[in-house]
Amino acid sequence: MKLLSVNIGKPRPNPWKGLGATGIDKRPVDGPVSVSAPGPKGTGAVGLAGDRAYDVKHHGGPDQAVYAYAREDLDGWQAELGRPLANGTFGENLTTLGLDVNGALIGERWRIGSKVVLEVSCPRIPCATFQGWLERDGWIKRFTQAALPGAYLRVIEPGDIRTGDPVEIVHQPAHNVTVALAFRAETLEPDLLPQLLAADSLPQEIREKARRRMTR
Repeated sequence: MKLLSVNIGKPRPNPWKGLGATGIDKRPVDGPVSVSAPGPKGTGAVGLAGDRAYDVKHHGGPDQAVYAYAREDLDGWQAELGRPLANGTFGENLTTLGLDVNGALIGERWRIGSKVVLEVSCPRIPCATFQGWLERDGWIKRFTQAALPGAYLRVIEPGDIRTGDPVEIVHQPAHNVTVALAFRAETLEPDLLPQLLAADSLPQEIREKARRRMTR
């Protein structure tokens, strides 16, 4: 398991949400990249130096510090879409190889390189920017049906990472709430929401949504 690339956003106009800019256009970078815990959501701060979020209401902050997507899943989409998908095309900071990102448990921890430790926090939910960026009508629906969302991660231990760094799973919690399960619960299968409460590391707003579902 390793990083195929570390990707940093290049700001570009965002006509799809009516915002001034988007950082979804992420490109692989050479050399080490500093990783640290960002400040609170709402500032645009993210975990990788040189990157930022522009839709500060929905992106950035400690629970969405870093976004990872598996090269194997990109390859599957590449075949379906009939076009090449370079590392970073889905807006991911980390393109991984050999790691089951969607099967990762909420609260699972990964050591990347010698120092950095990241914790799986929640799935990515597709938005209009993502659909517009890929220039694919119906993309949000198709991406949601596939339930291959990729994972947002928190920064537990800071440091530098670079392309080729090994990834090691150093902790797995004692529950079965995966990234894919959390995504399905938040999107097409809300009856699954109560199951998410087994994952203490899930962001508070998702846990509150799950609790509300239990009272219906």
